[in-house]
Amino acid sequence: MPRLIFDIETVGVDFDTLDKSSQDYLLKFADSPEEQEKAKNSTSFSPLLGEIVAIGILNPDTSKGAVYYQAGKEKKETEEEGVQYFPSTEKEILENFWEIMTHYNQIVTFNGRTFDCPFIMIRSAILRVKPTKNLMPNRYYDEHIDLYDRLSFFGAVRRNMNLHMWCQAFGIKSPKAEGITGEDVKRLFKEEKYLDIAKYCYGDLIATQQLLAYWDKYINIK
Repeated sequence: MPRLIFDIETVGVDFDTLDKSSQDYLLKFADSPEEQEKAKNSTSFSPLLGEIVAIGILNPDTSKGAVYYQAGKEKKETEEEGVQYFPSTEKEILENFWEIMTHYNQIVTFNGRTFDCPFIMIRSAILRVKPTKNLMPNRYYDEHIDLYDRLSFFGAVRRNMNLHMWCQAFGIKSPKAEGITGEDVKRLFKEEKYLDIAKYCYGDLIATQQLLAYWDKYINIK
């Protein structure tokens, strides 16, 4: 079964640029200065307030992959260590993603069901890009292997862990080992360090690929 791992990176609008009604809504349940600051910095988690700046794809069986990423005026395609990097607009990122999805029957993500997939679906609708595949099939079917979901045995585990913690447990190099986390993406985007974001995105794919190998070999009993 042809399968594809993917991951996205997003940035949100600045809180101060939102209209008062939107600001009030985001701060509605923030009772402390700390909670208010957290709410103000949460715009990258919503497709209504954020945008996709990178989508990385990786075939776990061939180890061939690429990243489509926003890069301002930069238009030069590059290749490093066998990975292709394609500068694009957000709409072009989504158009390329949906065309690629027509060649795969199974998708693999880490926490994609609650973040990447709905974010992609909504941003596509906002930009009037037609999806070619349902990214939100039945939770228990194998059309979508969300490792965050599967490794918690669909919520049976009392507390699940992030990708970094799973990498630590299995001896996999964490994408955070290079000193970049998801919290740095907005800053890097403002600094126009677009390729750094794309490479960080691809690091997530490699970690997910290796975690998938553990899942396939040692945990997934059919």
